[in-house]
Amino acid sequence: MPKIKTHKGAAKRFRLSGTGKIIREKAYKSHILTKKNAERKRRLGKSTEVSAADTKKVKRLLGR
Repeated sequence: MPKIKTHKGAAKRFRLSGTGKIIREKAYKSHILTKKNAERKRRLGKSTEVSAADTKKVKRLLGR
């Protein structure tokens, strides 16, 4: 069987944690920040885990 190539777009957006979970950055932090309050912007700056529904798809894109 041939190897699965890494999807380079996905590789730039996701990374694996030490325990094997897939980590992603949150959206809506790039522009139009004046109407968003400080607490919301602070939360958007933190990374989060990919949802359970998408984990299998993302792992395949990453070639895992």
